[in-house]
This record gives sequence, structure tokens and C-alpha cells, in this order.
Amino acid sequence: MPHAELKYSSDLKIDAENILTLIEARINEHDPKAGACKGRAYPAAVFHRSHILVEISMVTKPHRDEAFTLALRDALEIAIKGCLTQRCYFSLGIRYSDVVYITTEFLPDNLT
Repeated sequence: MPHAELKYSSDLKIDAENILTLIEARINEHDPKAGACKGRAYPAAVFHRSHILVEISMVTKPHRDEAFTLALRDALEIAIKGCLTQRCYFSLGIRYSDVVYITTEFLPDNLT
């Protein structure tokens, strides 16, 4: 299950929920088995220069090679920049987990 985090200066008018939805869609277009993408957005009240930093974390898999990563990066950049309406610095990173990382869903027994 991928993760997406948006960190941005609070002077930017950003529809974070829409951007997170677009990120999930682009990931699934490139990797249909990726599934749901957990997302968080952090507007920063204190900042130096208007900016947005997008960080994507994914589990390491054989098909997620350099070509996959570059194609996904380019698709994400286009989608996210299409949502921006103000001048700002833009950063985007995709990183992969190591072999000991797990991601699951926890469901307490009283909710089954």
C-alpha cells in the first residue's frame, strides 16, 4: 500500500484531497495491483519560500524498476502541477521500502 505526503507552505491555495486522489490514480495506472494509497497533507504555517514537497513511499517490487519509477514520476509531476495555480518551488520524490518494512490493515476483533 503506497503512501503519499504533501508538505507545502500555507500561502498556497491547494486542494490537497484532490491531489492525493490524483496521486492514487496515477500510481494505479502504472501499477494496477498497487491498491489504495494512504495520504496526508501538511500545510506549513512557518516557511521560507512558497513550495510543495511531494513524497511517495512504496514497497519494493521487481517490476518497480528505474523505468517504472521515471514514468510514474513524470506522470505524477504533470498531474500535481496541473492542480497548482500559484508560482512555487516543486519537489517530488519516490522512495522504496527496505526488506523489513511491512504494511497491513489492522482491524480490532470488536469491529469484525
